[in-house]
Amino acid sequence: MARGRGGNLRVVRFVLASASPARLAVLRAAGIDASVVVSGVDEDAVAANLTDPSPAELVTALAMAKAEKVADTLAGTYDDNHPAVVVGCDSMLSIGGEMVGKPKSAEDAHKRWAAMAGGTGELLTGHAVLRLDTGARATGSRGTTVRFGTPTQHELDAYVGSGEPLAVAGAFTIDGLGGWFVEGVDGDPSSVIGISLPLTRQLLAEVGVSVVDLWSPTS
Repeated sequence: MARGRGGNLRVVRFVLASASPARLAVLRAAGIDASVVVSGVDEDAVAANLTDPSPAELVTALAMAKAEKVADTLAGTYDDNHPAVVVGCDSMLSIGGEMVGKPKSAEDAHKRWAAMAGGTGELLTGHAVLRLDTGARATGSRGTTVRFGTPTQHELDAYVGSGEPLAVAGAFTIDGLGGWFVEGVDGDPSSVIGISLPLTRQLLAEVGVSVVDLWSPTS
């Protein structure tokens, strides 16, 4: 919550720059009644404009591009009397040193799981927070190790056939059907789902917003 020039408290609106229902569910379970505005950013174009980025730089740049696009969309909607923060996120999985996003096809998802099964990968999530009333911004990334099980061919065919792995970075979830095939997570589970609560709290604080002041009254 922010203070106006006269010291009056003003409610800060949380805007999620993502179409991910999993990210929204994490926020709602954690007390945030977020608005959703999808950025529509061309991620390949953003990545192509970067010069040899590290994995952390890549996901952070993509998250910032999404947040900036939504901030532009909302220009004039929020002002000093109606402040808002826009939060952008991007996730990729590192397998054997290769960064991968969403599979492009069912065949691609099968190949990903052939490489992941019985091993580990690092799920890297980049976050960007833009405060619209002050222009303050903050970015960061969080890496979490995921230990994968080994699904049978029948299980993998059914999982890929469900369509779920085609819609998520790394071709797996821990909060959906994919959770059956994940042995464990070493690190922040919310980051694997798509939005790290600890990192988001930190970045919000950097732009002058306390997360507890964003909790909805019904939390």
